[in-house]
Amino acid sequence: MSRAYNIAVLKGDGIGPEVIDSTIKVFEALLESTDLKINFKFGEAGFYCIEKYGTNLPEETISLLKQTDACLKGPMTTPQTAGAPISAAVQIRKMFDLYANVRPCRSYPNVEALKPNIDLIVVRENTEGMYSGIEYELSPGVGVALRIITREASLKVAEHAYKLASKRKKHLTYVHKGNILRLTAKIFIDAVKSLAPKYPEVKVDETHIDAMTMHLIKKPESYDVIVTTNLFGDVISDEAAQVTGSLGLAAGANIGKNYGMFEPVHGSAPKYTGQNIVNPTATILAGAMMLNYLGEKKTASKIEKAVIQVLKEGKAKTRDLGGAASTSEMSEEVAAKVRTF
Repeated sequence: MSRAYNIAVLKGDGIGPEVIDSTIKVFEALLESTDLKINFKFGEAGFYCIEKYGTNLPEETISLLKQTDACLKGPMTTPQTAGAPISAAVQIRKMFDLYANVRPCRSYPNVEALKPNIDLIVVRENTEGMYSGIEYELSPGVGVALRIITREASLKVAEHAYKLASKRKKHLTYVHKGNILRLTAKIFIDAVKSLAPKYPEVKVDETHIDAMTMHLIKKPESYDVIVTTNLFGDVISDEAAQVTGSLGLAAGANIGKNYGMFEPVHGSAPKYTGQNIVNPTATILAGAMMLNYLGEKKTASKIEKAVIQVLKEGKAKTRDLGGAASTSEMSEEVAAKVRTF
């Protein structure tokens, strides 16, 4: 018997409400066809909250998150003006120490990918690096941003990556720029290498970030688990998602010791707001990742199988996949398949 879970839901900005509503529709089908019990608790967060609350992450939402088992988060627009609040996602990651950003990328049936047999995971350190948000203007026209790398954070994300690799193809690649960023890269590299004796079954290799961007195009099928620092992980996970077909299929997890936040990799795409044309699959798959995190592997598998079957049949392909299906049509197809598995 599955236990009941309290799940925070933050719809976000732009296309966020559409892809979240589509995912909830799939979960409703799941709840109808299994003994899974979920209480969805909706909160407010995102760019639209700034005018209303003076912040993109209101205190009420923070309190809500602390009362839940996990969070399903829609994409949010990050303000770019000086003095504006930092990304709501970054705030949540730091608040709950969600140190591992996990982004699976794989080839799907009937989806045009660079190679037909890609199956890799990018594990990105999630709380520091170039996304620490610490910047200074030393003088007019001269700015400095701090890249903060600590052994503690590097060990945590490396441990997560090793554990994933040990359960998959037993291959870990760590990515850095040690020839230029010598001090900070060495802290990260030493942390990764220090854990290798603990996982003797995992083959470990390394590459520089610039070479990695090339290798992901030339030979993406040769990778299993890739671990790297915050900025580099952000770049190569988006690249890997496009190599496998579309950002519309790319889900992400933010995982810490005691909490997890799950979201699509893509942004809020405000120009498509309310048009019912975007691909909800990334958010639906993020929901499946959330179920896996909660230990509900069988129910997560139902969603994953439903998505694969819908893509295989090809009747409901959204525009990013070369079709004409709407957001709602895609989610309805997945929900219908969930009921049959």
